[in-house]
Amino acid sequence: MSEEPPASDPSPEEPAKATDADAWATAAAEDLAAEQARRRAEHGPPPGSAAEELKKLVDTVADKLAGLQSPLLGGLAGPAAQQVVRQVVQQAKAAVEPVIDRNPDVFDHLAAAGGELLAAYRSAVQAQERRWTAGTADPARDRKDPRDPGEGTGPGERIDLD
Repeated sequence: MSEEPPASDPSPEEPAKATDADAWATAAAEDLAAEQARRRAEHGPPPGSAAEELKKLVDTVADKLAGLQSPLLGGLAGPAAQQVVRQVVQQAKAAVEPVIDRNPDVFDHLAAAGGELLAAYRSAVQAQERRWTAGTADPARDRKDPRDPGEGTGPGERIDLD
């Protein structure tokens, strides 16, 4: 009969490797949590989804409009005008909030599309500003080869099609 070591007996190195992996994961999670807490303390809570931010905006605007004192209407229509403003604000909130609740992904998509439009606009403005600072406002003149001497110097003949 041969004596073989039992297969279920783990080597002393295996528990150390498992503990090291757990310690690494635990330390990484702790570092991440500490960094997130530091950023929250420095910058405040992270923004929510676009739908949540739109709800906050609607609530803030509604509160400001409801508390607005209208000097234009004077003392005659003051309370009646404020009541009308409150009623209009409540109707607007009642119309907007269900749409936001039913379609939160749409607002995230619109926010992303708005960011892309802003990037495209910024790129166009920067390109135009470069042309302005270079002294030319004509994009066709910017694209010409500076070695091209212009019309009338080549062997070709100008043909009038009129």
